[in-house]
Amino acid sequence: MTIIQQTVWGERATIAQRSLDHFFGAEGKQLLNNSYPAGDNTTFNYWWLAHLVDVRIDAFERTGDKVWLDKAEDAYRNVHDRNDGALFNDYFDDMLWYALAILRLYDATSDASYLDASKKIWDHVVDHGWNDQMGASVAWRKQQLYYKNTPANGPFVILSARLAAHDDAARYLDYGVAAYRWLTNTLVGPDGFVEDGINREENGEVDLHWRFTYNQGLYVGAAVALAKAAGDARYLEQATRTALTAIREMSENGLFAQEGVGGDEGLFKGIYYRYVGTLLDELGTASDDARALEAFIRSSTDALWQNAQVDGWLLAGDDWSAPAPDRVDFSTQLSAIMALELRADRERP
Repeated sequence: MTIIQQTVWGERATIAQRSLDHFFGAEGKQLLNNSYPAGDNTTFNYWWLAHLVDVRIDAFERTGDKVWLDKAEDAYRNVHDRNDGALFNDYFDDMLWYALAILRLYDATSDASYLDASKKIWDHVVDHGWNDQMGASVAWRKQQLYYKNTPANGPFVILSARLAAHDDAARYLDYGVAAYRWLTNTLVGPDGFVEDGINREENGEVDLHWRFTYNQGLYVGAAVALAKAAGDARYLEQATRTALTAIREMSENGLFAQEGVGGDEGLFKGIYYRYVGTLLDELGTASDDARALEAFIRSSTDALWQNAQVDGWLLAGDDWSAPAPDRVDFSTQLSAIMALELRADRERP
């Protein structure tokens, strides 16, 4: 095992990772308390834990320290065990997040069981969620097959494109391109801003009032994944437009505005940072667009680091311009970790 020398921001990302255990760690099957201070743990947050797998892999890739990979595998098993030994639940977006994390476990370990599990989830989503209502695409959940949204179709495109890189089966890319085309034609405006969903109330209307960083990040990630899988740079142009529009429409003074108070919304900013990172990997550093994105990452993570320190640890609120409130959900801490892992990645020598 090779331990990689860390930069200042790498050390800060490690502090954020360790702070997750410090503030939220729980004994036994719970693994992490849903909030700090610990409160109601009755909810099993399947998709939050899928992102826990992802951030632990981030730390492993950054440091080379197998301790973080072990933590990622522990989180994978925790989801599986708490879900009664099953991969599946009723929410297609939840399952797709888990599949994306599991596929990264395969890339990190070469354990074929992880690749098989990721493919099983993809098959399950296609078999039970793909339909022609409102256009060929993935539904949000099994009980609402008429309701289509970015949270389900974005990760489906990313997973499809990534599986296409692991398998010669053309069906992965075919489905991914079809879902991306539906998403672009249905929920993306002329300026690249991505709306949340359509037909939630079976009236054919788009939910224009739900304006989330989550959706912008998902579309960026989907476009980048297809650009790599299909070798088509036009996808990168679409990803860049959306990434910059999100900053223009949803930020002020170099920070995204607060989106809700914890809960699922606590994770939204982190998803934007994760997938803008994949875009910057493709853009390089020479263009004005890339420099604008880099500047936003620096200003926002500077504020996060300045305001979230607590006695040598890091505890983030949903508003990065201020210290954390009295109660924080671990979803919110995951967003902070994703942003700091991106900053660490961009600061590598």
